[in-house]
Amino acid sequence: MSRPLRHVVCALSGGVDSAVAALLLRRKGYHVTGVFMKNWDLFDEHGACAGNQDCEDAFRVCKMLNIPFHQISYVKEYWHEVFSNLVKEYEMGRTPNPDIMCNKNIKFKYLLQFALEFLGADAMATGHYARTSQRDEDVFQQKYIRTEDHFHDHNKDAVKLLQAADPKKDQTFFLSQISQHALRHTIFPLGELRKNVVKEMAAEAGFHHILKRKESMGICFIGERNFENFILEYLEPRPGNFVSIEDGKIMGTHKGWFLFTLGQRARIGGQRDAWFVVDKDINTGDVFVAPGTNHPALYRNSLQTDQVHWIAQDPPLELLRNTVMQCHFRFQHQMPLVQCQLTLNPDLTVWVTLAKPVRAPTPGQFAVLYYDQECLGSGKIMELGPSMYTLQERRGDRIGETQKTDRTG
Repeated sequence: MSRPLRHVVCALSGGVDSAVAALLLRRKGYHVTGVFMKNWDLFDEHGACAGNQDCEDAFRVCKMLNIPFHQISYVKEYWHEVFSNLVKEYEMGRTPNPDIMCNKNIKFKYLLQFALEFLGADAMATGHYARTSQRDEDVFQQKYIRTEDHFHDHNKDAVKLLQAADPKKDQTFFLSQISQHALRHTIFPLGELRKNVVKEMAAEAGFHHILKRKESMGICFIGERNFENFILEYLEPRPGNFVSIEDGKIMGTHKGWFLFTLGQRARIGGQRDAWFVVDKDINTGDVFVAPGTNHPALYRNSLQTDQVHWIAQDPPLELLRNTVMQCHFRFQHQMPLVQCQLTLNPDLTVWVTLAKPVRAPTPGQFAVLYYDQECLGSGKIMELGPSMYTLQERRGDRIGETQKTDRTG
């Protein structure tokens, strides 16, 4: 008896990676449907709609592969579940990561639902560079139940999210908040491939119209913008001072603390030397700055997250048993992994203590956790431990006090 034809919906962005993902699925003999998501009314500052070209490129790929094409709009859902949260995070002095939240709340929620319920697909696929611990055939055996609450097999039965074969392109960072439910129904065709091979496949398939395009580096689905002009469309200017972390001197003024993230250069009028943002106080509006890109005020070796989203749904057994465990950490996509110790708090938040200080960990960003090749999940950074500059100051005070005691004792 012949195997039933498997139907896979492939998310298409108009870029090379998702196009080759669809190509590989087609070559495997699956019935493939391409879907392009519109999540933002993509009018740039000049009134041109940048999203139209993406959609046209995705449609052209489907035509070349002779597969059905759908365009769906999640503009309203994106606004309420991603963008509104982004604006609130900036107002609270944090720096959000909309790409991670877009994957969690839009692509691996609404698109997955559309693929499996409306189109009746057996699985969804994306062009992410990532792998899982299950084979494609295992994905097709998963029963789809709309509510995610039904699933609670413990860690030993959970599907693992694994890093891609190409470490430079690995995108598990951006997938660190997706549900176990979504992971069980998703295929990542590019997980075992390197980027240069993907480009070669695209060229051989004749996808020259997308090979010419540069990769987007802007906000998820919003694109590359002048950030200051863009965010000031949604938040009122709130002027404040740039204040030196070293001596409290006012160095200049700014239009709002939400325009700055830790670690970025603060362009302060009249200052020839480079100053960098090291902290913010939303109550006073002060943005604290320090001279030099490697100032110790930029470096920290501990932080606390909110409740961690574990890909396996439960915390690792070692962490549950001992309340501490060793693993690895990053808070930016391509930063090298840093060894760390997790400490599980009673409220299921986590303290992360790093083996070495890292530059500019930032509230609102995600602490993404790894154990060997497995992405365990992530938690939003809520609090930072003291900076290396603060610790040096404290040590200096203690040494001074000790010397004073010795002299007077």
